[in-house]
Amino acid sequence: MKEPTTERSSHGPSDAAGWTEVDVAVYETFVVPRYTARFGELLVEMVTPSVDARIAHLGCRTGYPDPQVLARLPDAHLYGWDRSVPAVELARVKQQALGVPMEYATTEDGSNPFPEGAFSHVFSIHPTVPRKPLLHEFYRLLAPAGQALIALPLRGSFLEIADLLREYALRHDVHELPPALDRLALERPTPEILAAELEAAGFGFVDVEVRPQKLVFRSARDLFEDPISRLFVLPEFAHFGDVALRYVREAIDKYFSESDFELSLFVACASGRR
Repeated sequence: MKEPTTERSSHGPSDAAGWTEVDVAVYETFVVPRYTARFGELLVEMVTPSVDARIAHLGCRTGYPDPQVLARLPDAHLYGWDRSVPAVELARVKQQALGVPMEYATTEDGSNPFPEGAFSHVFSIHPTVPRKPLLHEFYRLLAPAGQALIALPLRGSFLEIADLLREYALRHDVHELPPALDRLALERPTPEILAAELEAAGFGFVDVEVRPQKLVFRSARDLFEDPISRLFVLPEFAHFGDVALRYVREAIDKYFSESDFELSLFVACASGRR
């Protein structure tokens, strides 16, 4: 039996830097409309209107929801950055087809190339980097009175998988697993924690909006093979081992043989002003 480990890679499969061209195509076709759009739609609603805006999208992946953001900001120009070369290449292809004022860049050293204080808006959706340095980078990039936006899943998201892993740990006396699951859960913020993190980074007028939702899967196979799960859900639990995840698959098929398996998702977007 492979024992669970508390070590986690800082760049899992959900980090676009490790995506192949196939991953990028799958993300754009299947994940954006069914998953990323849940975060993007809320973020776009919270964008503060501005004339001649300059926008930075950190971790832009394939460029969603950049056209929608520009639609809310007349005469704006958007600059996207991501570590994934295939993702940025697709974002550029989309930009050329749309003919809208967007530019995309990638850097080998993993740092964004944008200058200090150059932007009226900075945002990120479902970031895969630690929030504290990301928010401080938002603050560095923004001009005075500029708006920072970050959209991400809150604590309680994907709770059903964690519950099945706890059941596995109880039945098989894997004592190390529950504390590891507790630490994993605490990595996601509550609305109050997210607001406090923005304030600690120097932002004022902080607002956090939350939308409870569900991801619905017909079976365990549907869950484990869905691109949303492969790129954004299961990487968080992969380090607990194949044996534990096999138990999750079997439990889902057993408990939900006559119904869909619903996975909790708490979509949140936080806004702050420099």
